[in-house]
Amino acid sequence: MLYNIAAIIAGFVLLIWSADRFITGAAATARNLNVSPLIIGLTIVGFGTSAPEMLVAIIAASDASPGLAVGNAIGSNIANITLVLGVSALIVPLQVHSRILKKELPLLLGAMLLMLLAIQDNHLGRTDGLVLISSVVLLMWWMTRQALINKSEDPMYGEFEQELPKPMSTLLALAWLVIGLTLLVVSSKLLVWGAVQIATEFGVSDLLIGLTVIAIGTSLPELAASIAGALKNEHDIAIGNVVGSNMFNTLAVMGLPGLIYPSKLDSGVLERDVPVVFILTIALVVMAYGFKGQGRINRIEGAILFSCFVGYQVLLYFTEL
Repeated sequence: MLYNIAAIIAGFVLLIWSADRFITGAAATARNLNVSPLIIGLTIVGFGTSAPEMLVAIIAASDASPGLAVGNAIGSNIANITLVLGVSALIVPLQVHSRILKKELPLLLGAMLLMLLAIQDNHLGRTDGLVLISSVVLLMWWMTRQALINKSEDPMYGEFEQELPKPMSTLLALAWLVIGLTLLVVSSKLLVWGAVQIATEFGVSDLLIGLTVIAIGTSLPELAASIAGALKNEHDIAIGNVVGSNMFNTLAVMGLPGLIYPSKLDSGVLERDVPVVFILTIALVVMAYGFKGQGRINRIEGAILFSCFVGYQVLLYFTEL
């Protein structure tokens, strides 16, 4: 039991640190190749913040625990909206200025609808996984195109430029990239092993572990990034981290277990978890888009979001245990 808990804690610590090193190496390499800060922020950083979830999904599906991977994807989306944005808005009310971010919000809803179509038969198969993964490629293309069109005009350009890693040699950047990716694999393996052992020992489903412990743990990088962004008055980055991460989670993290280990989904996914994440996503779009004015998430809305996080954990307790 203690070994399993130690494995989960060590896995989380190593996962978060290696994800940071991976993003730093990738962003510094791109910067040395004269890639626009906006492209780096929208694609490399956006992809990198979901790297923990993707690696966990790959390892879990490979170990015949697809429920853990699915729970991680959906649970991370719920934690990102309720915990990450809720806490960030409680600290500093968040305002949306970026035109690109406002264009991403409908895309997030579109990604959610696509995921629902893929799993509406309560099965996540290879065709479903292929469709979802292919959509990630289209998403990356769209983000790159938006960055090229808007260049330095969008408010996020300046925010991303300030957040880029300090200049370093390409060799050092590549070294961090390789080290980060390697440790991401190792830490994900350790985390999944510990989580599966805990689930087996307590007699709970791997879906529940994915929705709670793993989802919250893999959302810690987004929590740290969003709080830091809010404190630095980089509100678009604070919200953009969550929107980008949730799009990658919905398409890539959900698609990977379908490709690797096709399986039938737990009934709770469609009956409980998907409706919750849909309602929260719609709420995020309404708040951040600002149909009657500037988009913002104030402290009251932040408190409501955080209350939803607590409420969802209580719901899981009564429906799964």
